Amino acid sequence: MFQYKLPRQFWIIATIAFVNSISFTIIIPLLYPYAKQFALSDLQASLLTTAYALAQFLGTPVLGKLSDRMGRKPILIVSLLGTVLANILASVSNTALLLYLARIFDGLTGANNSVASAVISDITTPEQRPQAFGIFAAIFRLGFVVGPALSYVAQQLPTLPGISPLGMSFVVAAVIACFAVMLTLFFLPETLPQSTPKSFKLSWQDFTFSKIAKSATKPKLGKLFILTFLSGASFTIFTFAFQPFFLNVLDRNPKELAIAFSLVGMLGFISQVFALEPLRNKFNLIDILAMALFIRGVTFFLMPTFPTITAFAIILAIFSLVNAFPMPLIESILSLNTKQQEQGEILGINASYLSIANAFGPFISGLLVSFGYKMPLWLTGCLTMAIAWYALGVKSEFKCYKQTE
Repeated sequence: MFQYKLPRQFWIIATIAFVNSISFTIIIPLLYPYAKQFALSDLQASLLTTAYALAQFLGTPVLGKLSDRMGRKPILIVSLLGTVLANILASVSNTALLLYLARIFDGLTGANNSVASAVISDITTPEQRPQAFGIFAAIFRLGFVVGPALSYVAQQLPTLPGISPLGMSFVVAAVIACFAVMLTLFFLPETLPQSTPKSFKLSWQDFTFSKIAKSATKPKLGKLFILTFLSGASFTIFTFAFQPFFLNVLDRNPKELAIAFSLVGMLGFISQVFALEPLRNKFNLIDILAMALFIRGVTFFLMPTFPTITAFAIILAIFSLVNAFPMPLIESILSLNTKQQEQGEILGINASYLSIANAFGPFISGLLVSFGYKMPLWLTGCLTMAIAWYALGVKSEFKCYKQTE
């Protein structure tokens, strides 16, 4: 199945990412109904995701830079511990303010995925990276199968004092994130090259928007950052709009919503493991990316056009199969066009563009739902198809190895 043999450290970091993804995806199906438990409106509920993403936007490049200076392992541990503490705070929140604070804290320390990506860049050759990032993303996506299912199970557990049934999902998420901390502490070796000088110092530039904003003007790489932002924003508009559309337009319930999330994760995992690799052997990475974005856009547009549960299930299955491709492909292209000593910083900046996209998307979606639950899906469908055209327009500027080369 795999063309290149990957190092042992890769499977360790992939396991850690899988455990971490479970702790993250447990809360996805419950965040909207949990917000409603605090009597928040649709727009206010969308701001929970916006607050998390904005905080992640600020924190990720700083932690990515620190991982280039201090080492990957200690920063990954700090990031995972942040997730543990944030989920505990969310579980015991009795006001909307505390819930917002929990999401913000989780975002500020939420650089675990970008640091894990830097670990992969440290331990793989340029030829191995497209395959490694694809497998890594597939394993991470497997958490989208397990997490929503565990969310449902967690809600059936006996509640702890001061914690609601929905809050128990945050407790389980904290326990799982704690397990990821233990795996990192005892099994993951440091992968930052020993020749890299260690430094604890940060300048104010590491904490400002200017460096991230200027990165959009970087030759070549800036266009990939923009592509990440556009792809992420269009997807997160859908991600938030999908839940009230499913519950209100299709007249389904939260249990079925959790099942839908699990099915999306399952099909995405299968697609990444069995389809992405053969496609890489035959096509340029950006060609695959553009086609995946175009099909994703078509599915967004079709969902509200045919608002029946049968049509929705078929369209969602197609969406799930192609939605697994964009981010691992963009990360692969970035890694192949970045110097070794800049991997952590560049991938951290890219993660920040995704974070700011994740902030804008739900907020825009929360505004658009005031015009009806179908409107965000139609608009993001058109937008995503346009983004596919943009991806094709920058194809000639990047090194995109085919696996057979």
